[in-house]
Amino acid sequence: MRIEKCWFCGSPIYPGHGMVFVRNDCTVFRFCRSKCHKNFKMKRNPRKVRWTKAFRRAHNKDMTVDATIDFEQRRNRPEKYDRMRMHATLKAMKRVAEVKERREKAFWENRMKGKAKQEKALALKDLNENIHLIEASPALIEKQKLAILEKKETALQKEQKMNI
Repeated sequence: MRIEKCWFCGSPIYPGHGMVFVRNDCTVFRFCRSKCHKNFKMKRNPRKVRWTKAFRRAHNKDMTVDATIDFEQRRNRPEKYDRMRMHATLKAMKRVAEVKERREKAFWENRMKGKAKQEKALALKDLNENIHLIEASPALIEKQKLAILEKKETALQKEQKMNI
């Protein structure tokens, strides 16, 4: 069973899924879903479309240099089946997946290391610039006090007229 990669987004294509486009020069393009196929037909560059793996690699969102990535490369040479080798290969694949996951987590944490300080500084800057929206100015407080006093005076005047 061969698991192909989508030409546009880079996600895996399992047997019986996706679609194949063959150009006149016999170049084969495999797509995982119609979304990728349509973007290809619109001549969009995968490195400029934010949800593709090519974009993530080009903008340092994913790891690009790692030994575990080499294991995913396609190999065209068929191998003779051997139960022990198959068992060892499956064991190695699990180990490689664990290592890759651990490295990706470390990569992400390293990328996000200064993010909290940056967000806090941005929030403080925004707060300082727009403090007038939160704090009531003294003039506004005075207006509110005067409005309350006027309401009380009008209420007292109505009562006096009613008593007369």
